[in-house]
Amino acid sequence: MITTPTTKLTFEEYLAYDDGTDNHYELEDGELILMNPPIGLHAIILTCLTNTLFNEINRLQLPWIPLQLVGVRTSIRRSRLPDLCVVPLEQMQPYLNASAVLESGVLLAIELVSPDSVKRDYRFKRAEYASFGIPEYWIVDPAAQKVTLLLLVEGLYEETVYQGNDPIQSQTFPELVLTVNQVLQQ
Repeated sequence: MITTPTTKLTFEEYLAYDDGTDNHYELEDGELILMNPPIGLHAIILTCLTNTLFNEINRLQLPWIPLQLVGVRTSIRRSRLPDLCVVPLEQMQPYLNASAVLESGVLLAIELVSPDSVKRDYRFKRAEYASFGIPEYWIVDPAAQKVTLLLLVEGLYEETVYQGNDPIQSQTFPELVLTVNQVLQQ
């Protein structure tokens, strides 16, 4: 049985929280939200996206890295765990021996939608990532067979939806050739 605190946590308490398990949590208004492990399809998509972005970063010789399970502090009592994010390597220096919850510098966040995360990924994280200043946010939705790409313009996201063989037009990776079907392993 897993016990989580009944009182609201501060951000500092969240960083130090350890329930003795390998569970991963987001912080939402001081409350811990358990992040379930991905289903097999999501794990495959996530691995392929990570490899694709890693190869593109290397090809362009950029000082960036794609990372999984790195936190993003989106407000005083909120921290999210994007499925994948791209950050400059220098942003990771302060976190080499500490909980990696970034407070700036994320270039791209990617979320894979699951049945229990639809509202969180499309609504809450959209607003939080925009206020945090993440310039590009992808919502990969295998059930809906689409990728929603959001670009930050004057503090709000402008959305483009891609499906099928549509090539995803990334501002962060403008030379990347990647279709929705490739992302979804179709």
